[in-house]
Amino acid sequence: MNKGTLSFTREIAVRFNEADPLGIVWHGHYVRYFEDGREAFGQAFGLSYLDIYKHGYSVPVVKIDLDYKKSLKYGDRVIIETEFIPCHAAKLQFIYRLYNAVTKELVAKGSTTQVFLDHPENNLQLINPPFFEAWKQKHLGAG
Repeated sequence: MNKGTLSFTREIAVRFNEADPLGIVWHGHYVRYFEDGREAFGQAFGLSYLDIYKHGYSVPVVKIDLDYKKSLKYGDRVIIETEFIPCHAAKLQFIYRLYNAVTKELVAKGSTTQVFLDHPENNLQLINPPFFEAWKQKHLGAG
């Protein structure tokens, strides 16, 4: 974890429906693991999609980067490390590291960027919503 960031780790099993006929996890499911990690982070730190929605905002993903290192297979367990990267702009940035839980090998890494849209107009927010500034102050000691 980098200084000034928050991190959360979750371990999950690779599910049968995530593997191809050879037992190898389909590449698109790694993005789902990012989502699993992001939602677990949000639940742990009070920044889940429902928390954000209650404040009148949504946070669609506008950018994903994914770098594959090794394959996961059906029956593996994956450790999802999700790290929040603070910035001054009105957006959420996370980096992810996926590890094979048994071998501890890095299997993938990546990042996502999300922006704030208000409800019901869906206008892009150019400054941080007040609730998010309060959240950053509480968890990071910074605005």
